[in-house]
Amino acid sequence: MKELPYIVPSSQPEVEEVFAVHQTTIEFYQEVQTRSEFQTYCDWYYKTAAENRRELEKMRGELNIMGWFFRR
Repeated sequence: MKELPYIVPSSQPEVEEVFAVHQTTIEFYQEVQTRSEFQTYCDWYYKTAAENRRELEKMRGELNIMGWFFRR
């Protein structure tokens, strides 16, 4: 029968370093995701605001029929 190799636990500082690197990696990817989502939102917001400004200018140029009925 072959002897099973002994399981030697890693030293505590080495384990802590591995977990710290892992946690830093997770935080980095979360930050990248958050910034990407924020940039997508900002792009949508500016596009929508520009469309709304164009529509407002168009509406200002149109004849205001309701204004005729509600003149004071």
